[in-house]
Amino acid sequence: MNIFKAVSLKIASTMAFAIMGAQGRYLGTAIPLGEIVFCRGLFALIPILLFFGWRGQLGDAARTTRFSAHLVRGSFSVIGTFCTFGALARLPIADVTAIAFIAPLITVVFAAIFLKEKVYVYRWSAVVVGFSGVILMLSPYFQNHAAITGSMMVGLGLALLNAFTSGGATIQIRRLTATESSSAIVIIMTLIVMAASLLTAPFGWVWPSHFELALLVGIGVCGGLGQMLFTESYRYAPASFLAPFDYTAMLWAFLLGYWMFGEVPTTYVVFGAVIVAGAGIFVILRERYLGLKRLRDTPMSPISTMADDEVDPDAPVTLRVK
Repeated sequence: MNIFKAVSLKIASTMAFAIMGAQGRYLGTAIPLGEIVFCRGLFALIPILLFFGWRGQLGDAARTTRFSAHLVRGSFSVIGTFCTFGALARLPIADVTAIAFIAPLITVVFAAIFLKEKVYVYRWSAVVVGFSGVILMLSPYFQNHAAITGSMMVGLGLALLNAFTSGGATIQIRRLTATESSSAIVIIMTLIVMAASLLTAPFGWVWPSHFELALLVGIGVCGGLGQMLFTESYRYAPASFLAPFDYTAMLWAFLLGYWMFGEVPTTYVVFGAVIVAGAGIFVILRERYLGLKRLRDTPMSPISTMADDEVDPDAPVTLRVK
């Protein structure tokens, strides 16, 4: 346990992802979407390979017997990556970031449907409250129909689809982690995204200017660095403790959106984001409570022999999903 290091790494990861998004927003439609996605994967490999090479885990990426499962996870990532940059080209950064916050709530729904997990009234209530926050965030887009452009509607659809694919990817990662290494999951996913984005090359990729190329490199490096910082943070604190810090992404989105593009989020987006974040944090804390309860109730489990006041609330909890 190293709380300071864990939180610092986690917040740094959200900042890296936010900078990646801001660079994608800046490029907008100047660079074809498929080209941006390809560069996101290509240049992300630099920190990814360095990180897993430093940990001596590159060889694990080549050992897998579940390539079809990786294809499913990669498909979610392909759709999600295209949707992310497509939405950023059409909507303010804060709006796209806030809508993405519903991903943990969607994961609850998918876990109940596809993993047959028991979801009780507390978490269903959080899902309902969270989606009400999304409706609040989107309400300005529907109050003044004359101000809504076709591009904005496409952006909203892409942002929502990205949140759903994030939820699906999380479910698939849960399945993969039972047998697959982290390096295999990350590297194979990146290669699948690159291969899929290459299919768009015949539809008109362009040669970027020096500045645009620098941004494309920055998108990839920031994305890969964000993944590594995110992964490393969980070496020093349990997931249930760190997960709420994901919502610091909204702060970076506000700051970068205002500084780079003069974007000021509406009151609806701010309050909607608070509602969605609160619901997501509640789900996370509820999962943590249930995880500790299961361990206490498991026969022969060390934690089951401890009194309630002896349970370390910050102890890492690993939940296996059958």
